Amino acid sequence: MNRRVLGAAGATALLVLAIALFATIGTAASGSASAAQYAPANSAPPTISGTPQEGSTLTSSTGQWSSTSAIAYSFQWQRCDSAGANCADIAGATSQSYVVQTADVGKTLRSVVTASNADGVSKANSAPTSVVTSKSTQTTSGSTVDASAVVPPSRLVIDALRFTPGRITSRNPVQLRVHIATTEGKVVRGALVYVTAIPFGRINQPAEVSTDANGWATLSLQPTLRLPLRDGYLLTIFIRARKAGDSVLAGVSSRRLVSARVGSPAS
Repeated sequence: MNRRVLGAAGATALLVLAIALFATIGTAASGSASAAQYAPANSAPPTISGTPQEGSTLTSSTGQWSSTSAIAYSFQWQRCDSAGANCADIAGATSQSYVVQTADVGKTLRSVVTASNADGVSKANSAPTSVVTSKSTQTTSGSTVDASAVVPPSRLVIDALRFTPGRITSRNPVQLRVHIATTEGKVVRGALVYVTAIPFGRINQPAEVSTDANGWATLSLQPTLRLPLRDGYLLTIFIRARKAGDSVLAGVSSRRLVSARVGSPAS
């Protein structure tokens, strides 16, 4: 009888010990998972605004992140080859904005954003810019005009544009280059170019960008989850070009609707 009692008591003690051990292991595992979960998570990569030309200033966004605590951001600019590969850090280029250097001509640039909180650190890369051009490729002054000098009856004209890539099959940033001239055919520098998607919300709204000495404004469009990625769909973009100080509805401003082709990721 005593042996049976002792045997039952011993089994109970072992069961209690096992439960305590599993609880301890479970708590430790849960703590590790929580730490990983609370590190910043990137939901949309950073984008670059500005013209990739020697002497111009590029600015990186932070991208979109989720976190259960405050996020601190830091930046690192990288120089890549003309295809956007083989990227390496540019010494000292750790601000949100970067002035394009002579050494960047013929290369592409990208920004690396580091997001950190109390629980971890994560990084995200922007898409590379188009190939950086030299100041020497600027159009001669005889065929260019400052936007401030354009007055009626002359007007601004959105006369050319380029989407890169030409077909949207992912939510990676899309580069849109818009060229502005006058009705007389002169290239316009310093014109302000604004774009937005129709319907609204299909892209993250980029800031207004000024045209460079060649008349080009470069904007980075970040597709959102509201843009259906399927064959046969079009992303419609409203473009406006204006002179600083003019009314957006009058003056020498110009408007245009354009479309970019969309396809399914597997197509």
